[in-house]
Amino acid sequence: MRPIASFAVLALTATAGFADPDLWRGEWPDTDFETTILDDWSEVISGGPPKDGIPALDDPSFISVADDTRLTPLEPVITLEIEGHVPRAYPIRYLTWHEIVNDVVGDMPVAVTFCPLCNSGISFDRRTDAGLLSFGVSGKLRHSDMIMYDRETESWWQQATGDAIVGRLTGTDLQTLPSWMESWDMFRSRNPDGLVMDEPPFNRNYGANPYVRYDTSQRPFLFAGEMPPHDIPALARVVRVGERAWPLTRLSEAGQLTEADVTLTWVAGQASALDTAQIGAGRDVGNVRVQDAAGQDVPHDVMFAFAFHAFWPDGDWMLGE
Repeated sequence: MRPIASFAVLALTATAGFADPDLWRGEWPDTDFETTILDDWSEVISGGPPKDGIPALDDPSFISVADDTRLTPLEPVITLEIEGHVPRAYPIRYLTWHEIVNDVVGDMPVAVTFCPLCNSGISFDRRTDAGLLSFGVSGKLRHSDMIMYDRETESWWQQATGDAIVGRLTGTDLQTLPSWMESWDMFRSRNPDGLVMDEPPFNRNYGANPYVRYDTSQRPFLFAGEMPPHDIPALARVVRVGERAWPLTRLSEAGQLTEADVTLTWVAGQASALDTAQIGAGRDVGNVRVQDAAGQDVPHDVMFAFAFHAFWPDGDWMLGE
């Protein structure tokens, strides 16, 4: 599941096997395993690291765009632009190793998340009807996607969908915020007075990609589900908006598509974080924005096709046929 040098080593560490909640009660004494949406616990596996083995970040520090000297022009960041506040960039070079950032923008508590195995980068409002939550990395996967947990109730949450799947808060949904992945160069050109998350105080090889050539693999890692329909490669990127998915190949060829009440645009100039050994040197996968008819940014995700099919098996594939 995680930042380890080779998939072979990762496979050995992930053989903890299929989930049996009785085996996890010692690690998760405060999780209500009786309350869950799961019909089949074998969908959940250990990804190798234990609970908090991948440390989520809390209250990160930021520096001005002009003061950053670490990021390279094409490497990806997750952009969060909340009206009335200075835009913020969360570099994937840090999220690759931490996966969750608990932050506050103005008076809005947010969780900025990235699951490398699904290429899923989503931001959430941390406020719920059950109160304010903060999130950590559980060390578990479902359909290869990170399972988060909240520290307040130790309920488990699916990163790709933003809903609680195990525990007291099962059935609760997080509000997804409009955020998007783009190159550092694109962010700083648009936001010269913006902020960028500073390097965390951990001993990590920031800027390196532990998943070399992953997004050109034939099959996803730690995934036993169905492959996508329509002969779409499992690790092809798709733009997900709600329960619809547009193949990135179609969007990149068109440059712009207006369908289902949204306009999707693609421009070249963003490195894949899951290609070469250095994130900033990955092949160009382009930058995607999704907006409504009023020009407002729409929550979306650029994820792998297998993950969309796993979580939205009845979703619409926007193939343009």
